[in-house]
Amino acid sequence: MPLRPYSVCVYCGSRDGTDPTFAAAAESTGTMLANNAWRLVYGAGDVGLMGRVARSAQAAGGDTFGVIPEHLVKWEVGKTDLTSFIVTETMHERKKVMLMNADAVVVMPGGAGSLDEMFETLTWRQLGLHDKPIFVLNINGYWNPMLEMLDHLIEKGFADTSLRDFVTVVPDVSALEGELLENTTTITTA
Repeated sequence: MPLRPYSVCVYCGSRDGTDPTFAAAAESTGTMLANNAWRLVYGAGDVGLMGRVARSAQAAGGDTFGVIPEHLVKWEVGKTDLTSFIVTETMHERKKVMLMNADAVVVMPGGAGSLDEMFETLTWRQLGLHDKPIFVLNINGYWNPMLEMLDHLIEKGFADTSLRDFVTVVPDVSALEGELLENTTTITTA
């Protein structure tokens, strides 16, 4: 069976957001993935943080795997110069293809789409549909309200404490790299 590189799915915004450190973190993440010979799996857009992660990975010689639903190709400016560019019919199919082609998940600052991706991935982990590590890149405390919501769900009895164990929070790209290095394995494809 052919080997594929360790693959990291990055969920992030199709906008840059208001804090310039988000853009800097996106660029650093793309470069860090490429420098470790890890494949970027992401939403295939060339706008916002998504575009920054991909362009930085490409500039550093990285392998890029993008997945975008047909209806977003123009809106998110589908980045067709990726190593692999896949167009799906639906958003749900996009999320499934991204997760199934990744060994770990990183959630960077983003909007409703990033929240959707994060919670679907977390729910699938809770249900035992995958066992991939989920890293929340909490740049300048961006995800603090979401993390408080997870604690609230547990406190109010709607989730076991194990839910929080499925999420590893990291404050910066350097800490993320360290966590990914601990989780890296060679994966074979079917």
